[in-house]
Amino acid sequence: MPAPFRIYNTLSRTVEDFTPVREGHVGIYVCGMTVYDHIHVGHARAMVVFDAFVRYLRHREWDVTFVRNFTDVDDKIIARANEVGKDPVALAAEYIGHFHDDVAALGLERPDREPKVSETIDGILAMIGRLIEAGSAYEQDGTVWYSVETFAEYGKLSGQKVDELRSTGELEGKRAAADFALWKGAKPGEPSWDSPWGPGRPGWHIECSAMSLADIGETLDIHGGGLDLVFPHHENEIAQSEAANGQPYVNYWMHNGLLTMSSGQKMGKSLGNVINVREALTAFPAETLRLYYLQSHYRSPLPWGPEALPEALSMLGRLYEARENAEAMGGTETAEQVITALGEDASKVYSLGHGFESRLYGALDSDFNTAQVIGYLCELARAVNRFANHKKSKKRGAPVVKFALQAFAQVAEALGIMTMTSADFMLEVKAKRLSAMGISAETVEALLVERVQARVDKNWGRADEIRNQLDEMQIVVMDHADVSEWKVRLNPTT
Repeated sequence: MPAPFRIYNTLSRTVEDFTPVREGHVGIYVCGMTVYDHIHVGHARAMVVFDAFVRYLRHREWDVTFVRNFTDVDDKIIARANEVGKDPVALAAEYIGHFHDDVAALGLERPDREPKVSETIDGILAMIGRLIEAGSAYEQDGTVWYSVETFAEYGKLSGQKVDELRSTGELEGKRAAADFALWKGAKPGEPSWDSPWGPGRPGWHIECSAMSLADIGETLDIHGGGLDLVFPHHENEIAQSEAANGQPYVNYWMHNGLLTMSSGQKMGKSLGNVINVREALTAFPAETLRLYYLQSHYRSPLPWGPEALPEALSMLGRLYEARENAEAMGGTETAEQVITALGEDASKVYSLGHGFESRLYGALDSDFNTAQVIGYLCELARAVNRFANHKKSKKRGAPVVKFALQAFAQVAEALGIMTMTSADFMLEVKAKRLSAMGISAETVEALLVERVQARVDKNWGRADEIRNQLDEMQIVVMDHADVSEWKVRLNPTT
């Protein structure tokens, strides 16, 4: 049987025991991208959070249907297409391709289904038809509006009061300020489809109701998305879905917090403060971004600044170092014998490793607290690295670090962190950090060769000069008897 868990429900504003619609199964729908530009690191937080959440559910033996949509028909797409002189649907298809490239580079797993608005028109038209028949919607001059006053529970998710809502002035012809468009009458130069109310295209909110109905059913176990979607998008989804289907729409609403800049603003294209994922990934391994997102609780705001990824990379490097140190340890004694001989550092590693599984599951089963898990993981890594400094740990430490290695493997499977070999991680760090600094590996190697020769010639002044030069390039040199090795500093200095 799958392991039980608890999750914060935005609807009830409490952490609740999860009870599935169908035993052993979780149907989860997450609002995806409006595809008119590249994915930025603000978008990627939601993508990583829900990718990790689904991985964890499957790790705990839940059968998961994971659906994430594409909005490929939208005002923003039309506006961008007009700017660049392209067909809106073709432009959206182009950016869907870019999106798949970017999330693959991030190491995310594909959802089970990725529906598009342009492929869901029939389902959208059918739902609008039911809403009109039920008296929940009305047509005016080729546009169909949802009548908010017909849904008595409107505002139950966001706390918005209908009588306080004001019209955006986006479209004319609606009866009340809070009413929103289900179908927009066609305008020149816009994509359109035939409908009983004339040619047009879907409004924004109706798409998710129709796609989730087709791919999961009338009632979703979990609906996810960014906190900025609570109102109006998710509030409107509830109203139209429950009016059309006569069933509760979502049992658990799960919203992730937003990235915030040092100014306090959220990250957004309209604010001109975005950093695209592909830009970030030219300088940092993908797991750096993953660790950056998961080190904070998914519901908390997450600050972004120039130090965010360098600090995450430094933390990730310490985790890989700990695993590499643990893997290098040998020995055939019992853990008790090693602890007796090597003392408190050995005892702490053994204790933290042995107790890690219960703490891992305790944190993730209680509102998916990845921040707490990362804290436990770093505590364990520090203990391993400290123990590795003991002169006898490499020959005798294996029995002590056995459970620590199991812990690292569990985190890799459950959250997608520390999935590479240490060698591959360092190679990726070298390649990306050098590229970001505009330095070639050949330049570093040439300086090292020159430095080795200077040491052979006992030209200590030149050897020190080269070492200082490499230090300024964020290169750490490790001297051995007859060779020098190097790596890129994981915690860059200014």
